[in-house]
Amino acid sequence: MLSRPLASLAALVALSASLAGCSGDSSRASDTAPTTAPTTAASSPTADAAGPSCSYPADGSPARQVDPPPAHPTVTGTLPATISTSAGDISMTLDARATPCTVGSFVSLARQGYFDGTSCHRLTTQGIYVLQCGDPTGTGAGGPGYSFPDELSRHARYRAGTVAMANAGPDTNGSQFFLVYGDSPLPPAYTVFGAMDPAGLKVVKAIGAKGTADGGGDGAPKEKVTISSVKTG
Repeated sequence: MLSRPLASLAALVALSASLAGCSGDSSRASDTAPTTAPTTAASSPTADAAGPSCSYPADGSPARQVDPPPAHPTVTGTLPATISTSAGDISMTLDARATPCTVGSFVSLARQGYFDGTSCHRLTTQGIYVLQCGDPTGTGAGGPGYSFPDELSRHARYRAGTVAMANAGPDTNGSQFFLVYGDSPLPPAYTVFGAMDPAGLKVVKAIGAKGTADGGGDGAPKEKVTISSVKTG
């Protein structure tokens, strides 16, 4: 946990490593992630006659049993999504054009009820301003039992309203994601797959304003945030 403001951007990037642990392998260190911005985009889906082809290899033990997403995503373009929480509904738009495999996984998990009844386990209020969710174990180390490659843009910016994947290093995406409620100078190492609308952002800002349970800059939200459902499309 943070006990004082970050001293430098380098320290911030090191902290951003703890936007990690979404690979689904609970034995994998959850605080390791890139500390420098990549110079090229990472692995991307392969296009063929049936559309993008995505890979979701098994990775660790699932925090909750689900089927892996289809290799060819069933969603295209942009689509609305709503995360219903104890703090209010967080509405957003997902971008399957830019991140078909990421959105394909998120939609698959949502439709299988993977996120239902889970808590957002991490809130940061210094340096980076994010609410992190998507781990049924609530520990920051749980995932769906599979991983998938990044779909990165070197030009990604994590401004307020951004919806992005947490990870444990390159190409280790699973189920954990984060909602950015204040402009955050993270390196472009986390797949951006959507954006909250103003109403959704307002809900997350209100969560952030209440701070963490222990009053520090990085910890569980002071007011527990439980996801009741995630609706897409």
